[in-house]
Amino acid sequence: MSVVVVRGAVAVVEGPGRVRAGDVAIVDGVVVDSADTADAEIIDATGCVVTPGLVNAHHHLLQTAFRTLPGTRGIPMRDWLPAMAAAYTEAAVDPELTGLAARAGLAEALLCGVTTVADHHLTWPAEADTVGMARAAASAANDLGARLVFVRGAARDDPQTAAASAEAIVSSLVPDRAGGVTADGMLQVAVGPAGVHSDPRETFELLGDVARRHGLRRRTQANEVVDVEIALERYGMRPLDLLEEWGWLAPDVTLAHLCDVTDDEIARVAASGVSATHAPGCDVPMGWGVAPVRRLLDAGVAVGLGTSGGGSNDAGHLLADARLAMQVSALVGPQLPASEILTMATSGSADGLGRPDLGRLTPGAAGDLCVWDVSGVADAGVADPVAGLLWAAPGRRPRTVVVGGRKVVDEGRLVRAEERELVARLFERVGR
Repeated sequence: MSVVVVRGAVAVVEGPGRVRAGDVAIVDGVVVDSADTADAEIIDATGCVVTPGLVNAHHHLLQTAFRTLPGTRGIPMRDWLPAMAAAYTEAAVDPELTGLAARAGLAEALLCGVTTVADHHLTWPAEADTVGMARAAASAANDLGARLVFVRGAARDDPQTAAASAEAIVSSLVPDRAGGVTADGMLQVAVGPAGVHSDPRETFELLGDVARRHGLRRRTQANEVVDVEIALERYGMRPLDLLEEWGWLAPDVTLAHLCDVTDDEIARVAASGVSATHAPGCDVPMGWGVAPVRRLLDAGVAVGLGTSGGGSNDAGHLLADARLAMQVSALVGPQLPASEILTMATSGSADGLGRPDLGRLTPGAAGDLCVWDVSGVADAGVADPVAGLLWAAPGRRPRTVVVGGRKVVDEGRLVRAEERELVARLFERVGR
């Protein structure tokens, strides 16, 4: 039996609206009320705040290899998409590159306190070894000790090919697993077209069929600026109208972005049971605006938080984007409190993945947590150390990160990999 006890924290964030003092005990990878500490591993959290592991509900890990590329900044999305596509073609995306980019992106995530990443993979070259690419991403997560939700996406792919690939990935990565989640909860498979701006009804329907057969979650992107423009041009309808018609407004669906939504559309999203993912670190620099998170929450929509990828947001630092989400919320309504944003980055994101076992530190939840040192000068004068996680110290990193009861970051360093080696291998592969 494995026992880990986190002791002496200034505050422990258990879940939405629940902050307490005391220990956190993890037995065999699961949070428990208490445990025999005779042979336990003790993690000293003196001067620290303990939170659940953060859950990045929307990332594109491949884009970790394509950050700050010339010609991809400050341009409309209609121009950004082909610029990124050209970079992917030149780099020759394959299982090796997919794995190296995932390894670097997931290492960055862990070092920033993110224990679960949903990777919406959208780039599948013709004749690609799609199972090999998915396996490479999964292997990267396994080696580092991170949880991964691998989303077999599509972006202008042939619908039949995309569906067949999704079936093959399910059979290879999560065979005979209802819900597409491995027994240890470390790997999950989902499906999701990029959006109605890039994929036809057939792609949505065929990937939806795969999801129904295997009980997978469905994800897509909706109501970015270009998404609305192209939907109106091509179909004479708004994206959410199309998604409803195509059977993609349902409780098993999560929609990322939702920047341009009306009150009526928010009501329809809420009534359908769809969850949402806010990604301000992408939406703001791309010029799409700020999603009306307060209105979504008030309507009853579950909202998570994501970074999106390195092609639009050059960092995978979810806590930094939580800070941004808190600050820009005042541009579209009342400012969201830090506690609510932290909920979005933990249990809110987890719920959108259909994973109530994540994003919480209550008995029965997975033993994923972060220990954040709040004793330094950046936190001097802070009255509320939990709110200070977001308001103070931009770019803050955790001291210790635990996934499933095992340390994966200790004293700010990766436990299972050498950071410099990961960086060097990726630069070598992309020739930069």
